[in-house]
Amino acid sequence: MSSATTTDLYEVTMAMSYLREGMTGPATFSLFVRDLPTDRGFLVAAGLESTLDFLSGFRVDAEDVDAFAAALHRPPRDLAPLLGMEFTGEVRAVPEGRIVLAGEPLLEVTAPLPQAQLVETYVLNQVSHRTTIASKAARCVLAAQGHPVVDFSLRRTHGPQAGYQAARLSAMVGFAGTSNVAAATAEGLPAVGTMAHSYIEAFGTEEAAFRAFARSHPGPVTFLVDTYDTEAGVRLAARVLRDLDRGPGSAVRLDSGDLGALARRARALLDAAGLPDVRIVASGGLDEYSVDGLVRSGAPIDVYAVGTRVGVSADAPFLDSAYKMVEYDGRPVMKLSSAKVTAPGQKQVFRRPGYADVIGLREERPPDESQPLLQTVMRNGRRTAERPDLEEMRARNAADLAGLPPAARRIRTPVAPRAPDLGATDRARRRGPAPYRGGVPDRGRRPAHP
Repeated sequence: MSSATTTDLYEVTMAMSYLREGMTGPATFSLFVRDLPTDRGFLVAAGLESTLDFLSGFRVDAEDVDAFAAALHRPPRDLAPLLGMEFTGEVRAVPEGRIVLAGEPLLEVTAPLPQAQLVETYVLNQVSHRTTIASKAARCVLAAQGHPVVDFSLRRTHGPQAGYQAARLSAMVGFAGTSNVAAATAEGLPAVGTMAHSYIEAFGTEEAAFRAFARSHPGPVTFLVDTYDTEAGVRLAARVLRDLDRGPGSAVRLDSGDLGALARRARALLDAAGLPDVRIVASGGLDEYSVDGLVRSGAPIDVYAVGTRVGVSADAPFLDSAYKMVEYDGRPVMKLSSAKVTAPGQKQVFRRPGYADVIGLREERPPDESQPLLQTVMRNGRRTAERPDLEEMRARNAADLAGLPPAARRIRTPVAPRAPDLGATDRARRRGPAPYRGGVPDRGRRPAHP
C-alpha cells in the first residue's frame, strides 16, 4: 500500500514553496548509484515496474493534505495547493533486469517541479532496495554455475513485502523457485519446500517422520536428514525411498555442518543404495560466497537453497543512490558539493561491446556499435507499453550477464568495468549549447547550480 504520504517531510515543504513561487516548469531528476558496494562488479536494475505503478496512480487527496498539515502543525487550508496533484510527467529508464554500473542513470524523471520533487522518496526507495536484492541474487546464480538456486528468504526478510520482492527479483535473475507461496501464486513461479526439524522431532523416530510425510505427499519427496545424525538420516531416507519406490525426483536436504563433506558422504550412501537419481539439496546460511566455494570444491550438491543472507543482501544491504536535479525549465543545473558533484542535463547511457559505456546527452548521436539503455517508459503520467513479464526480464538479464567481462562476474574480488565516459562522443564535444564537453563542464556556458 502506498499513498502520497509515503514521502519525507522535506519533499512536502519544498513542493509547497515551489507552488507558492510559481515554479512549476519541467524539472528533470536523475537517479543513479554513486559507487558500487564492496565486492560488486555490477548491479541489476530493478524496481522500475513498482515505480511506474506508483506514479500512474499518484494523487494527493484530502486525507493526504490533512496528514501533511498535521505533520507541519499547520491548518489544512495552508496545504490546499497540493490537493488533487497527480503525476503528469515522463520517465525514461533502464528496463528491469539489465546490468548497470556506478554513475549511470537508472532512470530520469521529467515533470513539473513540485511533482518531480514530491515523488522522490518513493522512487528512490523502490529502485534502491530492489536493485540491491536483484544484484545479490544474480551473483548467487553466477556462483552456482548452472545448478538450480531457490529462494528460502521469506522468514527473515525485512517484512513480507520485502520477502515477496526477494522471490520475484530472484526469479528475474534466474532462480528456479521460491518457498514463498504468495509470490509463487502471484508471479507464476515454482513453489518449493520440504520440512522443518520440528517435523522430525514431533515423531517418535526419524523413520516414522519420513514415512508419515511420504504418506501425505504422493510423488517425489524431500527428506531433511540432519536433525540428529546426518549419516544415519541419509541411510533412513534411502531405506524409505527404496521401500516406497520414490527415488526418481526425490531428494535429501542438508541444512548444517560441513556441507561439502556431508554431501560427498550422502552421495556415496545414496548411490550404494541404488538411488543415483535422488538429489542432494543444500541450505543453511548460504550465499554466493559459500555456494561458490562448494561448487569449486566439486561438492555433489544438486540444488542450492539460499535465504537470509540473500533476502537482506547481508554483506551490502544498501546502495549509495541519489535522485538529483539535472535540469530545470530548460536550464541545466549541477551540484558542486565535495565528492558529490553531479553532471548536468538530460542524459542517455550508450552501451558498447565489453561494457565500455558512455554517458552522453539525451539527444546526441550514439557512438558506433552502441545501444541506448534508457527507454521512455512513461509519458503524460501513463505507461507507454504493457508491463513486461518475468520471462522477458529473465532473458534480458541472462543476455547481459553473459556479456559481462569475466573479472566483473567473479564472486570474490570482482573488478567492475571502468567507469563510464562522460560526454565522450564527438557530438558532445562539438555542440555549442551542450551542458558539458568531454567529461567537464563547458567553461563558456557554465551550468547553473543551486
